[in-house]
Amino acid sequence: MSATTLSVGFIPLVDAAPLVLAQEMGFAAEEGITLDLRRAPSWSSLRDMLSFGKVEAAHMLSPVPIATALGLGGAGAPLSAVSVLSVNGNVIGISRALADRLRDAGHDFAFNDARAAGLALIAASGAGLRIGVPFPFSMHAELVYYWLSALGLPAPQSVSVRTVPPPLMGDAIRAGEIDAFCVGEPWGSQAVEDGMGELLLPGSAIWAFAPEKVLAMRADWAEAEAMLRGRLIRAVWRAGRWLGDPASTSLAAEILARPGYLDLPADILDRALSGRLVLSGRGEERSVPDFLTFHRSAATFPWRSQAEWIGLQLAARTGLDRTAAKSAAARVFRTDLHRAALSGLSASLPTASSRIEGGVTEPTAVPADVGQLILGRDRFFDGRIFDPDLA
Repeated sequence: MSATTLSVGFIPLVDAAPLVLAQEMGFAAEEGITLDLRRAPSWSSLRDMLSFGKVEAAHMLSPVPIATALGLGGAGAPLSAVSVLSVNGNVIGISRALADRLRDAGHDFAFNDARAAGLALIAASGAGLRIGVPFPFSMHAELVYYWLSALGLPAPQSVSVRTVPPPLMGDAIRAGEIDAFCVGEPWGSQAVEDGMGELLLPGSAIWAFAPEKVLAMRADWAEAEAMLRGRLIRAVWRAGRWLGDPASTSLAAEILARPGYLDLPADILDRALSGRLVLSGRGEERSVPDFLTFHRSAATFPWRSQAEWIGLQLAARTGLDRTAAKSAAARVFRTDLHRAALSGLSASLPTASSRIEGGVTEPTAVPADVGQLILGRDRFFDGRIFDPDLA
């Protein structure tokens, strides 16, 4: 029997790896499907490709399906997030001139202290800070807003946040259009390679377990095509498990480096996959545990509480009703469809569909459908927690 072809859109980022490797390593074939991977030029075009039926599924910024449900960002079909493709993986970079000012003021670029880095950045740039993010409705933007606001620089009111396509962050620094950026790898590292910027902080220092990209589908397609939906979820889950093995890193980087995918040197991609990042042209390196996670701690599980946090953040800065936004957001992250797809794989999934976000300060065992599940740290840098029952 011939395989069914599914068209899947993606943006050239390292965190598209579960989709690429699902196809290249045969996990899709095991499920009787072939992935026709279609590279999109921007997040808005990819969202529209999905909304208007040009692709069946997509590698998508985690807030986009929620923003769509809230009526933000233009018209489009309702979207469902059926899996989390990746956790973390973003970097905050700054111009070389700004980096010099931070060094002159005594900042040590330790790369693990969001409070110290943020305060140093605010002191060096003040209310005139211009930050590039890939899309208005993105985890990049939400991390920046949360981080700076918690440190006393209200965002977005006192910060100029500008939309810049990921590959162009270094060019925007060079042109003097932005002072800093938050972007997914490898584009932060590429800006360093090109001599345009330096890395200040990993996104995981702000929120230790932030859902970065999701596997998104049109809600009507996900309901109508239950068999294909399940096959795709399982293929991507297997690819994420494979990627979670450190022994897979070199091969994964080589595959992602191919012209049809990211078309960049494999060594730059290896940095993100391994969490060993080069901060500047001086060659300073930092090792970041769990910089980018595809499988550990049930990383693929679409927690409703994560969706609710995103929904409330969006509501707070757009003036929407908080209660309605929280409810709509929770319906977007489909824990039920994720469980159904993985029920026969002995996947260790949490028995709960929601949790207190930011409450796990040390690896913690929790009840699981199968075996034992250890949740990793998920704290916010300022120690706050998000209890969806109290929000």
